Amino acid sequence: MDQNVFDDPRITAVGLLVEAHAGLAARFAAQFEEHGLSPVEFEVLTRLARSPNNQLRMTDLAAQTSLSTSGVTRVVDRMERDGLICRRACPSDRRSSFAVVTTAGLSRLDDVLPGHLRIIEQWFTGQLAPAQLHGLLDGLRRVRDAVHPGATAGSTEPAEDAA
Repeated sequence: MDQNVFDDPRITAVGLLVEAHAGLAARFAAQFEEHGLSPVEFEVLTRLARSPNNQLRMTDLAAQTSLSTSGVTRVVDRMERDGLICRRACPSDRRSSFAVVTTAGLSRLDDVLPGHLRIIEQWFTGQLAPAQLHGLLDGLRRVRDAVHPGATAGSTEPAEDAA
């Protein structure tokens, strides 16, 4: 008897990942909207806040978010108009600039994070035992590093000439 190719555990794994992501993304988007943010704006603020000196080179921000450099420029322009981030010239390379989260951007994150963490706990991490979560994080990092090697660009070493 031939096994149905669609019963392949590889297809099941990817399907479950996509379904879980879609469910979480919908819950996150609704909560971000309550605070006047889009999902990509939240991601940009979070990545900047988690980086040394709350800043990343624009090229590193593009690599981390999988947006094109022009896409990052558009998002940064909009967020800069809203006062959530600003640009800072790189003194050692006139071709580069940093995106820097502002005090207003950090304040917006402070407003969003409690609800965001509740959603994460209720619908994601709270569904797993600690050992399961540890294994999942390890596995997701391995997959992420394989398919998106630039995902941590600029976030592990201090940004040049940060002041």
